[in-house]
Amino acid sequence: MNTDRWIALYLDATRAELDSADNTILAYGRDLADFAAFLMRRNASFATADRSMIENYLIALDQSGMAQATRARRLSAIRQLYRFAYEEGWRSDNPAAQIKGPRKVKNLPKTLSEQDVTQMLQAAQKTGRTKAENFRNACLFQLLYATGMRVSELVSLPVAAARGNPQMLLVKGKGGKERMVPLSPPARTALEQWLQARDDTEEKSRVEGRATSRFLFPSPAKAGHMTRVWFYTLVRDVAVAAGLSPTGITPHTMRHAFATHLLANGADLRVIQTLLGHADISTTEIYTHVLDERLKELVLTHHPLARD
Repeated sequence: MNTDRWIALYLDATRAELDSADNTILAYGRDLADFAAFLMRRNASFATADRSMIENYLIALDQSGMAQATRARRLSAIRQLYRFAYEEGWRSDNPAAQIKGPRKVKNLPKTLSEQDVTQMLQAAQKTGRTKAENFRNACLFQLLYATGMRVSELVSLPVAAARGNPQMLLVKGKGGKERMVPLSPPARTALEQWLQARDDTEEKSRVEGRATSRFLFPSPAKAGHMTRVWFYTLVRDVAVAAGLSPTGITPHTMRHAFATHLLANGADLRVIQTLLGHADISTTEIYTHVLDERLKELVLTHHPLARD
């Protein structure tokens, strides 16, 4: 089999067996294509590569300045490809099995203070060219902060999930796993206002013979809903309108703020894990370190003996 065939069959199997997200599948495909190109330049292929070739590839990535996390993901894709090839009988060995990847460095996620979030929520209400856009943007930010959803989960919400003034939202997360997230009163109010504006627009489309959307946040984009890239831009615009520096503020920053503020106000770590949709609680535990750093900063800033 040629290289493209190896990658295609492996990705098809991964998509079917693990129900991996499209973005994950695309990332693995790009990673493996890059490794294949490296091998080709050395007159090798997936079928003939040995452990030293894989290690040389990782060294080349390191020398190019590639981030540690990206190199770790590349190795993960290569390992999984060769494990699959071994199980399918394409190879009699797994040359990547014993290779250790770069140790992951856990950087503390950037978050926002409660005051920062309040300013963002207020600014979102005034961001937009029309009243309908004001309602839509306010709804997006209220839902994001109230639930801690990932941006992909938020923009792809079906409108059916928001009908009937719900107390909870059903969210489909990574790997197709579903979870329930509660809505705060401000989020429910914002949702109700946006639904009314959205439905008015959709009714006009229906009367004019245009197709209506099944998504809560419709868009003419190919997917039919607001895109992640569009929302990233909106977050930066709202941050500027709120008087904050947009540097480092992303939709994920709001997700971090959701988790950090819950923990600071006494929420159980297991509850936060469930709300965020983390498969492993070790992922959620990073927020305890964020809180520790925040407390240390407060002491060093305000304690009289900490002053120079």
